[in-house]
Amino acid sequence: MTELEKGSALPRGLSSIEGTSPKIMGIVNVTPDSFSDGGRHATTDAAIAHARRLVAEGADILDIGGESTRPGADAISIDEECARVIPVIEGCRDLGVTISIDTRKKAVMAAAAAAGATMINDVSALEYDPESLEFVGKSGFPVCLMHSLADPKVMQDNPVYDDVVAEVMAYLRRRIDICVAAGIDRRKIIIDPGIGFGKTVDHNLSLIKALPEFQSLGCDVLLGASRKRFIGQITGEAIAEKRVVGSVAVALHGATSGVQILRVHDVKETRQALEIWQAIDAASF
Repeated sequence: MTELEKGSALPRGLSSIEGTSPKIMGIVNVTPDSFSDGGRHATTDAAIAHARRLVAEGADILDIGGESTRPGADAISIDEECARVIPVIEGCRDLGVTISIDTRKKAVMAAAAAAGATMINDVSALEYDPESLEFVGKSGFPVCLMHSLADPKVMQDNPVYDDVVAEVMAYLRRRIDICVAAGIDRRKIIIDPGIGFGKTVDHNLSLIKALPEFQSLGCDVLLGASRKRFIGQITGEAIAEKRVVGSVAVALHGATSGVQILRVHDVKETRQALEIWQAIDAASF
C-alpha cells in the first residue's frame, strides 16, 4: 500500500489523503536553468536540503524534476535527467510525504519509481513517450495529465485558440479516456490545465476563472501557476522569486474554486494563506 492509499476514504486521487482541503505540492527543480530560482537547487545536496525545507514548511507532496520545461527550454537525455533526479529522490524517500517525478519519459519514470517515487507528473499528458501509458497503467500510481499547446521549446511562439477553456477541457477529456482505455484507474488521474504552457495572459486568466468547470471531468484538479510569467506581466514584477504574493493570490483563488492540489514554490506562504482562509471559512457568526 502506498502513502497515497493509507486511510483513503474519498473516491478520487490525492484529495483523499486527509479531509477536503487542497494539498500543497512543493516544487524541487534539479535543473541549472529553472525560470523560478535560476538553478539554485541544481546540485543533489542543495535539492535535498530544499526538499526537506519544503516538507518542514508543510508540503504534502514533493514534485522532483530534472528537465526544465520553461518556454524555450531544450530537451535533455534520459541519462542526464536520471543523474539529476534519482539521487534526490533517494535522499527524500524517508520524509513521509508523497514523491512525484516530473518527467515525460518512461525510462525516467521507471528509475524514479525504483528510487521511491509513487506519483507521475507529465507535462505532455503521457503523449511524449509512447511507452509511458503502459508503464503508468501497470504501476498503479496516480498520474497528473497536463495540457500544453506544444513542446516547451516552441509553446509560447504564438499560442492561438478559438475558445481556450473549451479546447483545453476537450483535450484533457480525450487524454483521460485514452488513459482509462490503457488500464489507468480514472480515480488515480489528476488533470492540470497547464497555466503558462502555450498560453497568453488572457488565456491563463480565462482558465483560472474557469477552474470550477474542470471538476466536471471527474478527476482531481492540479493548479500550477506559481511565480509564472503572467503574474509578472500583470504586476510588472520581472523577477520570478519576487512574485510570491501574486502566486499566493492565484493559489487561494484555486482553493476557493475547488482545486485539490496546488503546485507551488513558496510552501510556507501558501500554507499560511490556506490556514487563514480555512479559519475564516470555519468561523461562526
